[in-house]
Amino acid sequence: MSSSIMLIAVIAIALTFDFINGFHDTANAIATSVSTRVLSPRQAIIMAAVLNFAGALISESVAKTISSGLVNGSLEQYVIVAALLAAVIWDLITWYIGIPSSSSHALIGGLVGASLVYAWSVDKIIWTGVLEKVVIPLVSSPLIGFVFGYLIMSSLFELLRPFSQKMVNKWFSKLQIVSAALMAFSHGCNDAQKSMGIITLALVSAGTISSNAGIPLLVKLACAVAMALGTSIGGWKIIKTIGVNMIKLQPIGGFAAETSAAVVIHAMTAFGAPVSTTHVITASIMGVGASKRFSAVRWALAKSIVKAWVLTIPVTMLLGALITLLFKLSIG
Repeated sequence: MSSSIMLIAVIAIALTFDFINGFHDTANAIATSVSTRVLSPRQAIIMAAVLNFAGALISESVAKTISSGLVNGSLEQYVIVAALLAAVIWDLITWYIGIPSSSSHALIGGLVGASLVYAWSVDKIIWTGVLEKVVIPLVSSPLIGFVFGYLIMSSLFELLRPFSQKMVNKWFSKLQIVSAALMAFSHGCNDAQKSMGIITLALVSAGTISSNAGIPLLVKLACAVAMALGTSIGGWKIIKTIGVNMIKLQPIGGFAAETSAAVVIHAMTAFGAPVSTTHVITASIMGVGASKRFSAVRWALAKSIVKAWVLTIPVTMLLGALITLLFKLSIG
């Protein structure tokens, strides 16, 4: 198969991944707004789609991490295809089950596993980049989200104690629209950049652009559109898991969770870390619930979500490695 056809395949699969990421991760931005009935599902999805598109065009620090901060040198196009297929397979499995997992770490796991088999060497991986930009943020961002959710909710309880529940709900029904919008924008800023980075890596590997050219504008636009279209379809299964099944939220709790998560995601985006927006918002919701009482959180469900988080990178590494091996065997 010619290199140009493989490059087209990489771009098509990357945009498909972005599209799937959009409907898989729609819940990140809108689950709490829908569960508190501040917004209807249709209103929330439209808002999330528009702001995901806008956020995707703002930054490229995460895209640069993906394109040049994790793997040394160029790769064959089939290796990038293998990484993408591993992430898409895992995303579809977890979406079907209704368990929120990380599209970001699925892609990174697939890329690492595919690169290891491609080179038959650990030297192909920039391990400091994986540690600093992936592993540390993977662990720290949900913990920070949990703490922020707990502290913001606890502070709001104290500040608003003199006011009636009716008045608080009225105020935060409006404020939660703002926090949901900020969450949707931050999701676009971080998540759409993964596909931008992988397409740029493919373009560099094909010799179409130089390694220091940055992220092409057309790549940004294509990924932003794919993310927005995927978001517009929505993902009710995961919305239900995050916003309804885990904890019963009031508008004030939705505001606290979304605000906490958005702040953490924006900070990680500035650092160039491809974090999981799913991990962060879910942990923030847990923190909000725990601030009321620990029994308010359905910890059995939380446990199953954490299992999916832990499994994502090793499973997608294995998938990426197996798919790459199949490609190598078929090539001869």
